[in-house]
Amino acid sequence: MVTLENVSKSFAGQPVLRNVTLHIERGETMVIVGSSGTGKSVTLKHMVGLLRPDSGQVLIDGDEISSARGRRLERIREKFGVLFQSGALINWMTVAQNVALPLYEKTRLGDAEIAAKVKEKLALVNLNDCEDKRPAEISGGMKKRVALARAIIREPEILLYDEPTSGLDPVMSRHVEEQIISMQQSLGVTSIVVTHDLHSAFSIGDRIAMLHEGRVAEIGPPEAFAKSSESCVQEFIRAQFESGRAKLNPAKGEIIWQQSDTSASASV
Repeated sequence: MVTLENVSKSFAGQPVLRNVTLHIERGETMVIVGSSGTGKSVTLKHMVGLLRPDSGQVLIDGDEISSARGRRLERIREKFGVLFQSGALINWMTVAQNVALPLYEKTRLGDAEIAAKVKEKLALVNLNDCEDKRPAEISGGMKKRVALARAIIREPEILLYDEPTSGLDPVMSRHVEEQIISMQQSLGVTSIVVTHDLHSAFSIGDRIAMLHEGRVAEIGPPEAFAKSSESCVQEFIRAQFESGRAKLNPAKGEIIWQQSDTSASASV
């Protein structure tokens, strides 16, 4: 579905991606983790054609987006919906207007049909009663869900999430994670999530890939990722435990996450 083959990218002579190869299957949720500055968001931008690699290629359903121009590039991009880190809502528009914007910009649908689609997508993210509110009148978690409704309004095949839980408290973060899982299950989309939060990664990911110094240091299902022999992976995992949010059973590769609102724990 989405393939990066030996993708390298430098800025001002500084390498950010070094021969990155990833293959993301149709319908799976791939989570890309890593510390700040390791190239996670740069990788997403290559997938949607906002950046072009210095070498290597990016394929979307076998179509090379890294060399596409004009209408061909637009056609490939139509497969994507993007949830930006900030949400990128327009403050002077209502929730309904924000969600409807891609339909007004990219389709010839009438007002009634657009309104119906907006209601449908807001219901999918459990926001049935805030159509007339403006972004300043809703919580951070609700803003993320409005942005998600906008990302799916044109029914994309691939959803890209850039730090979807950034800036949210633990409870709101869990709600956003539940929405990501729900979108994958109900819409059958391919989901690609960039995050530094291992709780999110282990909660939602079918596979986890870690970028370190511009390279893929590890990739695999959560259980295998937890058992990785790569020192940078284990250091990244331990850094999450120092906050007291989780415990590790190294023998089983089991991570036990402390719930934010109860004394219970969940394991993967």
